[in-house]
Amino acid sequence: MDASSGNIGFALLLSVLAGLSTCIGGTIAYFIKKPKLVYLSLVLGFSAGVMIYISFMELLPRAFESLGKIECLAAFFVGIIIIGLIDMSIPMIKNPHHYKDLSDYGESKENKTNKIIMKTGMLSALAIGIHNFPEGLTTLGATLADLKLGIFIAIAVAIHNIPEGISVSVPIFYATKNKKKAFFYTFLSGIAEPIAAVIGVLVLLPFISIQIVSLLMSFAAGIMIYISIDELLPMAHKYGHSHTVIIGIVLGMFIIAISLFLLQM
Repeated sequence: MDASSGNIGFALLLSVLAGLSTCIGGTIAYFIKKPKLVYLSLVLGFSAGVMIYISFMELLPRAFESLGKIECLAAFFVGIIIIGLIDMSIPMIKNPHHYKDLSDYGESKENKTNKIIMKTGMLSALAIGIHNFPEGLTTLGATLADLKLGIFIAIAVAIHNIPEGISVSVPIFYATKNKKKAFFYTFLSGIAEPIAAVIGVLVLLPFISIQIVSLLMSFAAGIMIYISIDELLPMAHKYGHSHTVIIGIVLGMFIIAISLFLLQM
């Protein structure tokens, strides 16, 4: 990929702004006076809707356009397998899938609940951080190839990073009651994007290609789908009304769809 050295600094700036827009969503925790389970269910459903929409309507289709479906689907399922192995490697006492009852193991139900919610928020941060990595490379590559295209992609990424920040901050805030901690982990998930751009400039610039970015996007999509189905949706249904979860899912998909549609007009 040919790079214009004059655009490298601007490409890095766009990656920083797009990645750290996750923190805008993270500030939601500062406006919640007292967390309630119904809010958590709505946000978890919202987060699942955002991740599912981005995976199936944005990441995979864009990857298919640049690389064969077989390669992209292979990367997609590798992402699912890897995050699944990480999930299963968590010790039994810390893994909510192995609880028989929240009051087991001598801990209170509230403490067990908070640990499960915290794990969900941390896995969301991990999924979004990994998802942001190829976005950082995408923003970098697009800006170096075409400045206007890079600006457009950075704006699109920034908009959908805002609800992703919500999906990290709210569960962690609910579990810890610590707004600073919720914001910190949201910041970590967002900083992956400019880090990816910096690595791209320092190490990967000669090797970055549309094909590699496509594989990374497919890999990230697999991780996000696993997190949505295995963590976010079960947790959302456990702590709220089913209709609240559905509203959150549809709302998440709708906001992402409309924002990207308006940017393409």
